[in-house]
Amino acid sequence: LIIVNSLKFKLEMKKKFNLNTKCIYNPLNTKEINKLSKKTIKFKFFTKNHINLISVGRLVYQKDHLTLLKAINEVKDKVKIKLLIIGEGDQKLNLISFIQQNNLEKIVKIKDRIENPFPYILKSEIMILSSRFEGLPNILLEALTLKKFIISSNCPTGPSEILDSGKGGFLFEVENFKDLGKKILTYKRQKAKCNKIKKFAFKRLDRFNFKKNLLEYYNIFNKL
Repeated sequence: LIIVNSLKFKLEMKKKFNLNTKCIYNPLNTKEINKLSKKTIKFKFFTKNHINLISVGRLVYQKDHLTLLKAINEVKDKVKIKLLIIGEGDQKLNLISFIQQNNLEKIVKIKDRIENPFPYILKSEIMILSSRFEGLPNILLEALTLKKFIISSNCPTGPSEILDSGKGGFLFEVENFKDLGKKILTYKRQKAKCNKIKKFAFKRLDRFNFKKNLLEYYNIFNKL
């Protein structure tokens, strides 16, 4: 038996390898996420007069943070924004170099990976995922649990499924920093509409219920 964590991943396995698989969504422990988010932190980078963005993930080719930085550089004169990136990886020096070359030090901060990113996500306004590919990105589910707006690349697989093909957040073309920049500006202009989109996405989190999906695993193992 092969288990995958998204319906689109299931289709890809059938299409590319002619394999039948079972989809079980990632179990999302919302109670634990909310509990961890309440931890007090000293963090004064985000301010009320900026749109505060956050991105959490390894600083590697897959996550494509460079596209995110290019988008920030594109819109920095059109909207007051701040971006926190949490993660470590082999692309860190390249990202720091881009930040310095484009004078983004005051609005972009990179913080090394930490065990509990949830207090930082709680303080943000938008979670951005710029990946080239994923499975089913947990970070989007965790950000939605904390009621954050999502802007994500429309990469295979997962983001479009989590966001109901754009009904629960903005999707931009993979590696297209101009498209991402436009989505950030759209959020600024249409905050009321975006709040409705965010509420819709939050309600749709039931699909990832912790107990429900763990029970599916349990039932499978019982049969085996």
